[in-house]
Amino acid sequence: MRCLALAQAWRDAGGNVTFAMAEATPSIEARLRIEGVKVARLSVSPGCAEDSARTSELALGKKAAWVVVDGYQFNSAYQSALRAAGLKVMFVDDHGDASPYSADLVLNQNVHADEGLYHDRAAHTRLLLGPRYILLRREFAFWRKRRFGITSRARRILVTMGGSDPDNVTEQILEILLAEPDLELTVVVGGSNPHLANIEQQVEKANRPIRLLKDISDMPALMVWADLVVAGAGTTSWEMCMMGLPAALCVLAPNQERIARELAQRGAAVNLGPAGKLAADKTRKVLCDLLPSQAKRAKMSARGREIVDGYGAERVLAFLWGEPVLRRTIESDCRSSWDWANDGGEHSVPITWERHMQWFRARLADPKSILYTALNRQGDPMGMVRYQLDGTRAILSINLGTAFRGRGNGRKLLFLTTEELFQNFGVTAIEGFVRLSNQPSIGLFEQTGFRKAGVTTVHGKEAIRYVLDRSA
Repeated sequence: MRCLALAQAWRDAGGNVTFAMAEATPSIEARLRIEGVKVARLSVSPGCAEDSARTSELALGKKAAWVVVDGYQFNSAYQSALRAAGLKVMFVDDHGDASPYSADLVLNQNVHADEGLYHDRAAHTRLLLGPRYILLRREFAFWRKRRFGITSRARRILVTMGGSDPDNVTEQILEILLAEPDLELTVVVGGSNPHLANIEQQVEKANRPIRLLKDISDMPALMVWADLVVAGAGTTSWEMCMMGLPAALCVLAPNQERIARELAQRGAAVNLGPAGKLAADKTRKVLCDLLPSQAKRAKMSARGREIVDGYGAERVLAFLWGEPVLRRTIESDCRSSWDWANDGGEHSVPITWERHMQWFRARLADPKSILYTALNRQGDPMGMVRYQLDGTRAILSINLGTAFRGRGNGRKLLFLTTEELFQNFGVTAIEGFVRLSNQPSIGLFEQTGFRKAGVTTVHGKEAIRYVLDRSA
């Protein structure tokens, strides 16, 4: 699902996608084809030398800009083989156990992701770490800024354990929930679930309305309906965070243990523990305590929203797409920045060249002023972002050339430069100020994860203060 989310973002930006798979269920393959994604089946053992050779051959034949590798079978040798073939590689990782890392990008979107996992990496390897990079599918974008009320008692319960649920946790949870007479239940099962017939029998015997849904594509609609979700601690856990939906998480696989534990520690969910060790009495008590507690569920909802803002796919895409290309500003950029400063209509009187040049040189000489210039693929300047450091915070200003506006370039610029600043300058918060009349800039800040922090006066005019917290 996370690779599908990235594929959707890449296609939305105008690119083509091929999924190269050695193993896939018919339902997954059908979903990909519905999305307009090409599927290439490779008759190899995943992660072996033949796999990397066949994958390289396929990618080179399609002139692929990137190869994205996601799976626990893939190791250091696999990364090296792809790069040796001349390919750019992004390695999606969860554990940090594929050292040494030689991929161009390593993405670990988990709450527990830390640079310490990747000490053994090449100098060119760039790390994208933490839930700011959570890859969510296109259908969640509409709900990023929506807020939902928390009911006094949770009655609408969503149960979903992912695509396969080999331990049949769905049936165990249903049995517990059916003991509560006033609950409305919706159960979602994947096309790979081997226990579907048993679950259907359980629903039929319940003699009460229960929705049993298979291979759902519009999961956000169900999350909006629900007061509480009982789910596996995989992709769904990130989805419910963004939707602000309180959750009880079951650990269905070893890679989910830390996710469930970290989200529970941060107050965004409760951890029911490993699927094979679920104790019915304990699980029933945890769920029954949550149902009437509006305060607990409200806190979980708020914590989840703080962790996942829903812009992860766009942040990752900004590093993959190759435009704009970011570099530190140099003196020859002065003319372009002068043009951009005067063509936005922000100044009632145009800024003179002499005044702008004096200001520009002073900024380049100021160690607390960090300037980035964005270039397109042809090397033409597209825009500039300036950060003025003030202790551990930074004040942001952005200018984009007229020819490059309205194409998503402003969002890409902010995604790229805010990450640079957080990683390299010890900044904990970035602030920006936008005049009330500047609707394009208001949209830009709200679409890139900044939160409103009130209205203030800047240079005699009212402006909205926006803040992006690193901790969030």
